[in-house]
Amino acid sequence: MSTIKLHDKYFNPYLSKDKVISVVDKLVQQVLEDCKDEIPLFIGILNGSFMFAADFIRKYPRACEVSFVKMASYEGTNSTGKVTQLLGVNEDLTGRTVVILEDIIDTGNTLQKIYEIFKNKNVKTLKIATLFFKPDVFKKALPIDYIGLSIPDEFIVGYGLDYNNLGRNIDSIYKLTTPKMTNIVLFGPPGAGKGTQADVLKEHFNLKHISTGEVFRYNIKNKTELGLLAKKYMDQGDLVPDEVTIKMLKEEVDRNASAKGFIFDGFPRTITQAEALDEFLSEKGETVNGMVALEVPEDILVNRLLERGKVSGRSDDQDEEKIRNRFNEYNTKTAVLKDYYADQNKYFGANGVGSIEEIAKRLSKVIEKL
Repeated sequence: MSTIKLHDKYFNPYLSKDKVISVVDKLVQQVLEDCKDEIPLFIGILNGSFMFAADFIRKYPRACEVSFVKMASYEGTNSTGKVTQLLGVNEDLTGRTVVILEDIIDTGNTLQKIYEIFKNKNVKTLKIATLFFKPDVFKKALPIDYIGLSIPDEFIVGYGLDYNNLGRNIDSIYKLTTPKMTNIVLFGPPGAGKGTQADVLKEHFNLKHISTGEVFRYNIKNKTELGLLAKKYMDQGDLVPDEVTIKMLKEEVDRNASAKGFIFDGFPRTITQAEALDEFLSEKGETVNGMVALEVPEDILVNRLLERGKVSGRSDDQDEEKIRNRFNEYNTKTAVLKDYYADQNKYFGANGVGSIEEIAKRLSKVIEKL
């Protein structure tokens, strides 16, 4: 079991499939004890209880009947408290033993209405069995006859429970998690000033700056297993495979597990790397909050790099043709990441022209909103 994403939210593993089934088994045994001489009618409350009801009925060894009713009170991750009309009560319940099967009981608002409806149908006995129960938020004076498992007031999905219609088909239980980190992908073409701005932003927001170049140099200098592997490819004039780069980044993140978040500089460079970063962070219950991009006209960047070349001595900063080729490489390969993050509503552009302080203020405004 690992962290999953449903819509815009992340959920961590909570209860395994085996644990859930053991709770169902316990409930079946409790009901059997009380219904020895009865043919009970089990009423499942849709939509959430369909998996629970199905497993419960399969495990119930004696004669019984089953039916379903529907009444919704959830929107998103919050109970609205508004109960609609109950649909699906077609049987004559006079003199019957009825056991309501609920997936989860929290405030009890929905259950109160259901209980009143069934109580007025001349049943012999009316009992309530729930897979999960939240005692901290239960507001009603209703008898809950069979409780599978009492849990804290946390939003859970799986085994019939959903978040905006997703997650019902998961056979185990996950609980909502709130990412604790702020993770930024700092983006921009060569010469945009990513490194300079990363140094400013990491201090301002107390984030860890991870530069792909620095990570490579660290591993090569310290002759780590990954560093030696990367150097082997580089010495042969080959590109370092994504899997090696990704493993280096993972190790760097793990070395700074207590960080409040990360600024990723120079990574990801491809869709494959972006997907790998999403998957890795998801396993930790975290996410990329946004790609923040420095947007600078190409002609300005060319001039910047030519000026930088006079000081740095870098040959690739002294030849305009080479510089233009680097921009072409950027536009044809790396720039597609803009669409990747824009599709997730995570792309944020910022004017990268001006003084270091002016640009930092623009970027800070974007990050503060994230």
